[in-house]
Amino acid sequence: MKNDETDLSSLSAGIDSIPRRVHTARTEDDSFAYRHPVLTQVVVVSDAMSVCLAIMACITWQRIYDTPDELSGALLLANIMAAGAFFLFPRNIPLLDIPALTRVSCQVRYLLPPVVFGEVIFCTVLLTLSWPPGVTLRMGAEWLAFVMIALLLERCVGTYVVQTRAVTHRLARKVAIIGSGGEAVQMATRINTRMQRMFRLVGIFDDQGSNVDGTIEHLVAHAREDDIDAVIICLPPGEGGQPHVMDILWRLRGVLADVYVVPSLMTEDCHGWPVERFGPFSLTVLQRRPLSEWDMLEKRAFDLTASMLLLVALAPVLALVALAIRLDSRGPVLFRQPRQGFNNRYFNVFKFRSMYTDMSDLEAARQTSRTDPRVTRVGKWIRRLSIDELPQLFNVLRGEMSLVGPRPHAPQTRAGGQLLHEAMEEYVARHRVQPGITGWAQINGSRGELVTRDDLRRRVVLDLEYIRAWSIWLDIKIIFLTIKREIFSRNAF
Repeated sequence: MKNDETDLSSLSAGIDSIPRRVHTARTEDDSFAYRHPVLTQVVVVSDAMSVCLAIMACITWQRIYDTPDELSGALLLANIMAAGAFFLFPRNIPLLDIPALTRVSCQVRYLLPPVVFGEVIFCTVLLTLSWPPGVTLRMGAEWLAFVMIALLLERCVGTYVVQTRAVTHRLARKVAIIGSGGEAVQMATRINTRMQRMFRLVGIFDDQGSNVDGTIEHLVAHAREDDIDAVIICLPPGEGGQPHVMDILWRLRGVLADVYVVPSLMTEDCHGWPVERFGPFSLTVLQRRPLSEWDMLEKRAFDLTASMLLLVALAPVLALVALAIRLDSRGPVLFRQPRQGFNNRYFNVFKFRSMYTDMSDLEAARQTSRTDPRVTRVGKWIRRLSIDELPQLFNVLRGEMSLVGPRPHAPQTRAGGQLLHEAMEEYVARHRVQPGITGWAQINGSRGELVTRDDLRRRVVLDLEYIRAWSIWLDIKIIFLTIKREIFSRNAF
């Protein structure tokens, strides 16, 4: 452990020295656009809310000052149709890229077409309903004024927030480069000198070469401590070629980051690989995050809402189980056990205590069996009904778990006599999403004790299927199937 701490300290010192090794400057080239998925969606939602508030204010104004009661229904219809026209008008999404989002000319080009289209629909509806042209134009001008003022205020506030130092720092993508040759240093220099507004260099990593900040293993360890958004493989052409690239990709399988490679290194069967602009570079995409930032935000919002509702609904059950555990045997009601979770980080999972305190196994060196003498009388029932897992709702609230995801395992859990990550190399890929209280593997019968490597393989395959197919609707489906199939499962003990 002490050696690991020394390595990480050396890595941090190396990263801090990057601005001295790679010449940096404050000149930035704003022509390199970058689209942040969460920011883009926030702007779209903010536009919609601003227009809705503007239309509500406009309707109130027009009903009070301009419109007889018998015509208010027609005016309401026109406003609803105009709002729908604004929302449905095709958007030029690249105009929401950074730095275009902060440019007045770009935002006028983005907002003007849907606003004008909404104005046209508003006036067309009123004219179709035989309103006088003069009154229609006056009402249309009022609608346009309310909408434009609302959008102007929203954009002013949004532009100010986006340009603050804290938000700019948060939106910048953290990039690591793998390679020790001149190409890697040149790419790092380009990022540091011309792309600082969109990208922030974490370091240069390679297993060989002196002009680096650590090995690839250091990069993997650093990614667990501080999230990295992208890894770019930039090796000299003669350094192993595509086989070497694929070996590096395999070593990065547990890293939660998009992985890119310089296209010249991909020489065989690479026509199906997507190519993406990364500032001034065109890079081949080798690996994507399983969930984008927006997907993770959507999943987190669902987890928070559903877990709070479940805690309120299940409060009487939780209280009764806690009382039964306290009366049945000595010891605390809750059992805390370290588990490996998102991005290979450790956390303490909460469970109702189902074993005698003096027989509990914190590291799970011995898995629970069907007739395990360590399990208490109450413990047998709450494990059979899966009630012992309910306190993990607090882990969900703390952001350590999700309602649905791969089940987390204790550090010393074994399959076929081997630690799980040793028994199956693909196992670490499960940690690229939040662990869950239930999951796709559990509702498909893969739960309980891991006896053989085949048991582990089946569970990992199902977990990876879930990660590839994730959606909110799949999470909802799994929750309902858990209630239907697993509460009385014969594999729970």
